[in-house]
Order: sequence, then structure tokens, then C-alpha cells
Amino acid sequence: MEASTMADTGTEQYEVLRSILDERWTCRQFRPDQVPRETIERLLRLAQRTPSWCNTQPWQVIVTSGAGTDRFRKELLEHVPTAASESDFDFPAKYDGVFRDRRRECGFQLYDSVGIVKGDHAGTMRQAVRNFELFDAPHVAIVTSEADLGVYGAVDSGLYIGNFLLGTQSLGLGAAPQAALASYSPFLREYFEIPEHRRVVAGISFGYADSEHPVNGFRTRRADLDEVVTWHSE
Repeated sequence: MEASTMADTGTEQYEVLRSILDERWTCRQFRPDQVPRETIERLLRLAQRTPSWCNTQPWQVIVTSGAGTDRFRKELLEHVPTAASESDFDFPAKYDGVFRDRRRECGFQLYDSVGIVKGDHAGTMRQAVRNFELFDAPHVAIVTSEADLGVYGAVDSGLYIGNFLLGTQSLGLGAAPQAALASYSPFLREYFEIPEHRRVVAGISFGYADSEHPVNGFRTRRADLDEVVTWHSE
């Protein structure tokens, strides 16, 4: 292939990937329609191309559908109010500086979209519970990693989750990556009979987005390159 042809192809592929990344967002309200099994399998085959440390491919995925999702949602909602949160991986110790600012900006956008005003603790709690209602999604994926692979397995599983999210966008689906589900890892382990040598990384609720719901109307921004990149040229 000539260099000019390769450059043109590269530019086209770049624009496709950029478009998917630009358009992807976290869906927080789904329609009840089930996604066809064939479409889910296409999504999983795409995500399976994720690179990993020494090609270990540490991720394993549990996918719910139909009555399986409904039962899981019901039992999760019954469990959460009666149990303390417990994750297989440490959650952030704190958010300082720009990390706190970005987190707050996202939170304010979310609350503004559904009319929750500052000081409305009941409204804030209600929105938090939506995580455990899976935002009414018809499907959820639980992603686990091998315990012995430690942080590297978790990082590789994070790459898998990223590609899963891009895959949903490319297939016209919506998705919500949820650390909130992993904060009740013992429940997930018992419910799904996850072996002790596996660690829960995160859950992903997915399906068809309810594009008319106001909670799906806001978009978060990304930092400029000069905020995250340091160049060394000499």
C-alpha cells in the first residue's frame, strides 16, 4: 500500500474513532427494550480484542438479560439498605484540587439535569439509589479480574471496560460504568457464585438509551492537553 493511501486510511480511521469517543456518554436512563443476543455477542467480541499484560486477558464477564436482570435488580435493592459497602479494590481516599473540582462539576451537572437543588439531601439520596436500580437498564455486565494478577489485572480489566463502552456507542447502545455496584462485592460474589479467586472490578448497565429523559441531556468536558501532558524534547 502506498504511503499516501495508508495516510488517507489512517485519517479515516482516526476520524471514526474520534467521533465515537466524542459522542460517547454515560447513560443514566434506559428504555426497557431488550438488546438482541446477537448484538450483545458482537459487543463482547469487540471488547475481547482488548490488549492486556502478557496477553493474560484477566477479565471475565457476567451478563444478565430479561428476568435475570429483574431478579438481580430486586435483590440488590433489598440488600443495599441493610449492608455496609465493601469493595474488592480500595476506593479513592479523597478528591483534592482539580480532581475534586472535576468531580463536583460532573455532580452539579447531573443534579441540575434532574432538578436537584443544593441542600436537597433526599433528592441526592434518591439519585444515588438509581445506581442500584441499574438506571432501569435491561442488561448489566459484571466484570471481574483474577486476584493473583493484582493491580495489573485490574488495569487490564479497565481497558476492557473502556472498549466495552466504545463498543456500545458504535452499536447505538447506551452504557453506564458503575463502581457503585462493585462497592457491594461480597453480595455480587454470593449472588453470581463468583469464585473467591476473582475480584469484582465494576458493573456496566447497558441497553437502549432513553434519549428524551433530561438526565441524559448533559455532557462532561475533558481537560485540555496542556493540563495533562508534559513534553520533553531535549
